[in-house]
Amino acid sequence: MEAAKPAMFYNGIEDLKVHCYLCPHNCIIKPGRLGACRARKNIDGDLYSLNYGKITSIALDPIEKKPLYRFRSGLKILSIGTFGCNLKCSFCQNWAIAHDDPELYEIGAEEIVSKAKELVPQGNIGIAYTYNEPSIWYEFVYDTAVLAKKAGLSNVLVTNGFIGKEALLMLLPHIDAMNIDVKAYTASFYKDICGGVLENVRETVEMAAEKCHVEVTTLVIPTLNDDLKEISKMAQWLLAISKKIPLHLTRYFPNYRMQDVPPTPKETLFRAQEEAQKYLDYVYLGNVW
Repeated sequence: MEAAKPAMFYNGIEDLKVHCYLCPHNCIIKPGRLGACRARKNIDGDLYSLNYGKITSIALDPIEKKPLYRFRSGLKILSIGTFGCNLKCSFCQNWAIAHDDPELYEIGAEEIVSKAKELVPQGNIGIAYTYNEPSIWYEFVYDTAVLAKKAGLSNVLVTNGFIGKEALLMLLPHIDAMNIDVKAYTASFYKDICGGVLENVRETVEMAAEKCHVEVTTLVIPTLNDDLKEISKMAQWLLAISKKIPLHLTRYFPNYRMQDVPPTPKETLFRAQEEAQKYLDYVYLGNVW
C-alpha cells in the first residue's frame, strides 16, 4: 500500500529513523517499517499515514449505537472507519478491521462531509469516527472534522483514548462528543491484555471532559475486570470529574484471541451497575437484552 499523506507528530532522528509521538507508544520506526498501529510507515526517513482517505466501513447509525445516550439522542450519525489500532486487546470486538487486512476504498474528506450533509434530512447530525481506533487515522480525521465543523455538522470520536496530549489538544476544538473505552481500571490489565497504559487513558478522559461531551464504556469481562471494588474505583474517579458522565457497562462475549473466557453473566452486570450508581447519575448496560 502506498503512502498517502505525510504524517503529523513525529521527529526524524539518527540513521533515518523516526520518533512518532502521535500516541503514548512513542514508536521509534526504522526505514521501511511500520509503527505499532500498522498505519504509519517510515519511508526514507519521513513518516507517512497509510490510511489517509481509506475507508473500511461506512454506515448511517443511530447515535445510541456509538454508544452515546446523552448526546442528541434519537438522531443518527454517519459513521466511518479505517484499519489498524494502537492497542492489542486480546478480546477485540472489531478485530477484522483493527488487526486483519480488510477491503478498502478511497474517499476524500470533502466527499465525506458532502455525503454527511446530504443525509441531514434523514436525521444525520454529522460524522462519527469509529469502528477501529480513529486516533491513528489522525490526519484524515482532523481534516474531515475541520470541514465538518465549518459545515455545521457534529464530530464524534469513538476511541480507546490512547493518544498523545499534543495531538488530542489540537483535535478537541473540532470534536463535539466522545465515547472513550476504559478497558479496565487496573494498570496490569492494560499492560498484559491491551498493550497500553491506563494512566494515559485516564488523562484523555479528564482532558476531553473539559472540552466536549464525554461518555465512557467498559466491556466487563469475567475474572479480569469485573471485581466490584474495581468498578467502584472507576466510578469514583469519574465522579471526581463529573457525576453526569454516563458510564456504559457492556457484556463480553468470546472474540478474537480470547475464546476461553465465557460470556459475562447478566447478574455480574446488574451488580456492577448497582455499584456504579452509588456515584454516577447515568449507568447503562449494553449487550444484555
